Amino acid sequence: MTRQPGEFWRSERGSVTPMIIGFAAFLLVLVAVVVDASAAYLQRQGLTTLADGAALQGADLGSVGAYTDGIPEGRLTQSAEQVHTAVGQHLAAVGAYDTYPGLAHDVAVDPGAGVVTVTLRAPLDLPLAVPGVASDPVIVATGRAAVTVQR
Repeated sequence: MTRQPGEFWRSERGSVTPMIIGFAAFLLVLVAVVVDASAAYLQRQGLTTLADGAALQGADLGSVGAYTDGIPEGRLTQSAEQVHTAVGQHLAAVGAYDTYPGLAHDVAVDPGAGVVTVTLRAPLDLPLAVPGVASDPVIVATGRAAVTVQR
């Protein structure tokens, strides 16, 4: 049995179309993942910068006793209440609540070590929806600071 010219091509007609559609779908998902990962990375970097600045502000403005008790050896002690106030004022002054809607912060003060730790949490608004990814991810960043005394 011999094939007529063109018979071979007619039998495989359209077999490339599903492969092209599958490849295009794969590329679209890949682009969405890269865009969303980039958005998450950039937001984390921004929150890390804010957390570092807030921790430095809290450690600096939350220091107490230097004027009344003199300068201690090592690190300055912090008042938890003053640190919380300084961190909140710093975040409001730099516009963090406007830049990151839903921003929440936690402040931990270790009076023995004189270390202030600020943790920021903000929801991430993903630019593109990727199937299988949580619809409301949260980005978390932490900053730590201590004011040391050098003589």
